[in-house]
Amino acid sequence: MSKLNYVLVNADILPEVYSKVLEAKRYLASGDAQSATRAAKMAGISRSAYYKYKDGVFEYNPENAEEIETLSLTLVDTKGVLSAIVNEIFLVDANVLSINQDVPQNGIAEVSLTMRIAEMSVSVEELIEKLKAVNGVKAVNR
Repeated sequence: MSKLNYVLVNADILPEVYSKVLEAKRYLASGDAQSATRAAKMAGISRSAYYKYKDGVFEYNPENAEEIETLSLTLVDTKGVLSAIVNEIFLVDANVLSINQDVPQNGIAEVSLTMRIAEMSVSVEELIEKLKAVNGVKAVNR
């Protein structure tokens, strides 16, 4: 398998098909188009052009780069601990994007939690302290 190779390029110098593929991907993501065929048609490109480039063209938004935070948590494997953590995140106006939990071993579960923090009402450090105070949380790290 070959190594992925990415380049950041100003979209203004690229062929128009790339921006049209991104437009089609937005139609699909928003639900405005129910199929890739419909999204491609709405964007003004062929279905084959969409499929040719869809896995290689991604939109870069530098404003979003600092809005996402991932925390690593060590939790006691007891009912309700993860739910209490998600509730704390909700209370500070952050938005959970993904939760990955390893299978608990020896009563301990390792969890990786990624969230959008753009509208969070406290600092990341304050959130970490709040999460550490949750019953069943052994450790929280950035």
